[in-house]
Amino acid sequence: MPKPAFSLLFILLALTACGEVEDTRPGQPVKHRQQAFKEIIKSFEPMGTMLRTNRYQAEKFTALAEELKTRRDGPWAHFGPDTNYPPTKAKAAVWTQTAEFEKNRQAFFDATDELLVAARSTEPTRIETAYKATYETCQTCHKTFKEK
Repeated sequence: MPKPAFSLLFILLALTACGEVEDTRPGQPVKHRQQAFKEIIKSFEPMGTMLRTNRYQAEKFTALAEELKTRRDGPWAHFGPDTNYPPTKAKAAVWTQTAEFEKNRQAFFDATDELLVAARSTEPTRIETAYKATYETCQTCHKTFKEK
């Protein structure tokens, strides 16, 4: 095999080896919770985009807030005691500071409840305040419980 072809083959193999670690455990709890968080983001981020770009659409925003409320339960059941392994991005604090983790989860639920109420009110100031509060619950939890 010529050197350039061999080099190219080696580079391609090296790049494929650098992929994400796969969750191969029974039931794939880490994979499922990561997917559930991605579903939450699919509802939450478009609301933020609407607010940041001054393209607020009441019906669409309310539908997204309702979607967020239905998706918010998704990840939590997948934080079992034996789920702190790669490819997790959760810190060990999830399992050592369980009361604080639960407090953060409940704050997120409370904030998403208020966000839905605000969305249904169509009051711009209330909506923006509720969105920011929900965002802050995410950030607070990430700072303590998620690897960067």
